Amino acid sequence: MTAPASRAAVQAAPARSAALGGFADGPLIALVIGAVILWFAPSGMGRYGTYVLSLWLVMAIAVMGLNLTLGYAGLKSLAQAAFMGIGAYITALLTTKTGISWYAAFAISGIVTFAVGLLLGFPALRVKAHYLAFVTLAFSTLVWLVMRNEQWLTGGVFGLSNIPRPSLFGFKLDGALAFHRFVVVVTFLLAVLLWWMIRSPWGRAFTALRENPIRAASLGIDTRMYTLLAFAIGSAYAGFAGALYAPLVEFIDPSPFSLSQSFFLLLMVVAGGAGYLLGPFIGALLGVVLPEWLRFAGSLYLIIFAAIVMLLLIACPQGMSGLIERGWAWITGRNKAGGSR
Repeated sequence: MTAPASRAAVQAAPARSAALGGFADGPLIALVIGAVILWFAPSGMGRYGTYVLSLWLVMAIAVMGLNLTLGYAGLKSLAQAAFMGIGAYITALLTTKTGISWYAAFAISGIVTFAVGLLLGFPALRVKAHYLAFVTLAFSTLVWLVMRNEQWLTGGVFGLSNIPRPSLFGFKLDGALAFHRFVVVVTFLLAVLLWWMIRSPWGRAFTALRENPIRAASLGIDTRMYTLLAFAIGSAYAGFAGALYAPLVEFIDPSPFSLSQSFFLLLMVVAGGAGYLLGPFIGALLGVVLPEWLRFAGSLYLIIFAAIVMLLLIACPQGMSGLIERGWAWITGRNKAGGSR
């Protein structure tokens, strides 16, 4: 009796990620609408405003990967910023030192971080719960020390500068608006890929792995393989984010890829809503755009930001996506009730 019920629950898992739209393709439609809005949004915002929007999308890509690892597969990782740094440094080194195109560097960043994530995922097969977080914490610290101390390779605290932006059909994407629209397209494609993955048998297997690994194994799911895939794919998304971050800022040093940044990315997942497709965008919006809006408060803006986040987590344990989902359910329920009268 238990196994069929579990099987039904596993098969129904993707419905939760679609609840924001009220129907199966709701999140995809939201992604399309959001991409169109962001394509035109920078008009009149100025160079810095456009940069903030682009940074938000880049961070959303990294949070997407962590959301897959934590929100869907239930695996705690504190190395997302380290993987982002690996992708950024690979892109910066290849494009500045070898003259390789950004597109090749982007692909290599994803492949390398996928492979490293696959190797790092092996300890996840032996350790559970918070012990896994310690493994990724140690890895994050190691990567940051290499970035900071191996000056011959990474430039150390002086970093790497003059990172070129990509070209498209022979046109250099040097302008803030042109590069922003390029980031919008790349983010949209990666988000659609993740949407497809979540709705596939892979997504159901990841969710089953999070809910109950023993029952997942009893249903014939290869828990070892999907644990490794969750780490590797989530790491690759961080590598892709790093590959976009490097040309966006045109200069990188170790500071944006420290352990504290990994915690900040984790906060974005939780605040946006772990296990929701649109959660990374909401979480990155709170983590990147909200602090910019609060700068009018001067030196108090960090205190106000921390207070807002704490209140949000207390009031919305499932994050903003969970709050929106409950609100949508309440609205549709009231409409149905009104229609029945």
